[in-house]
Amino acid sequence: MKDMDPLVFLAVFQEMLGPLLWVMVLLAVGGVAAFVALMVREGGLASRRLVRAELLGLLGGGVALVIMAKVSSSGFTDAGGPADWFLIALVYGVGALGTTVLAYAAMGWMTKRPSA
Repeated sequence: MKDMDPLVFLAVFQEMLGPLLWVMVLLAVGGVAAFVALMVREGGLASRRLVRAELLGLLGGGVALVIMAKVSSSGFTDAGGPADWFLIALVYGVGALGTTVLAYAAMGWMTKRPSA
């Protein structure tokens, strides 16, 4: 593969995840939009909410690894080289970050807005 074609990646992810791919894409886009709208509404981050969201993000990274193991044909014991371990760490990190953003946005929109 000489060139990196985004459509190839799309085809591979579609083959691996099926309809779950589009659910995850919609969840990611919606979560980022909710997070940005919350930042505009509140004008900054709430530290207590952020810490709670980060703790949930740790679990989300683990869930991302479980999903990766389910949709791929190999397990964690098949990881041989540094590239494999880098990919595993990347999947965990993206899962943790995504869960943190989604959890922060969900907690922010669920809490009652303080009256000024």
